[in-house]
Amino acid sequence: MDILSLLGIILAFVALLGGNLLEGGEVASLINGPAGLIVVGGTLAATILQTSWPLLKRAASILRWVFVPPYVGLEDGIDKVVGWSVRARKQGLLGLEGLAEREPERFARKGLQLLVDGTETESIRSIMEVELDAREQRDLEAAKVYEAMGGYAPTIGIIGAVMGLIQVMTNLEDPGSLGRGIAVAFVATIYGVALANLLFFPIANKLRAIVRERTRYEDMMIDGIIAIAEGENPRSIELRLRGFVQ
Repeated sequence: MDILSLLGIILAFVALLGGNLLEGGEVASLINGPAGLIVVGGTLAATILQTSWPLLKRAASILRWVFVPPYVGLEDGIDKVVGWSVRARKQGLLGLEGLAEREPERFARKGLQLLVDGTETESIRSIMEVELDAREQRDLEAAKVYEAMGGYAPTIGIIGAVMGLIQVMTNLEDPGSLGRGIAVAFVATIYGVALANLLFFPIANKLRAIVRERTRYEDMMIDGIIAIAEGENPRSIELRLRGFVQ
């Protein structure tokens, strides 16, 4: 569980609701069904319209990373690669076959299998970098879905505000409807701006940071596997991979 993500959301609600209460407002004044429907529904509709189904599914699947990010242990990765290199020097590359079968990380398992199969070093690098680049690009595009939602939400909020004002202008003779129309106008604007700046943009940035951290880890794994294929000694490999830990 990423405590910072949870803390950020809690602080956002505390800031909004606390500020409203300190100014003499009521929590109920910020709850407006029509405004929420306009902003949330409109934002989702615009996002769905611009996004392909596979990308939309990927964006939904990585949303959990905001609170439960995938484990990326650079130090553990270095220890793992050094252990592979020690075994390869003692038993040869075929000695890694058992480790490849038991390796839980799919990307590392693929690299080990390429080593065991005797694949040329340039081919190993090319194969693994293609997979890494493709997955990184896909995940960054998925993160952009939330960035797009952050761009749409304030604009949809303005649309909700205009709709509320239209309701006010067309019912000037009915004082009872004025308050409801004005509430929709202002609350829709708040919803749009708040969702964009307190939720959607931070989520997009968080996901991008996680994707880049995973990419750095897998870049390190590629370098380590190539070094093993080239027969470098374990100490040299460890010193090289330490450069990824900053």
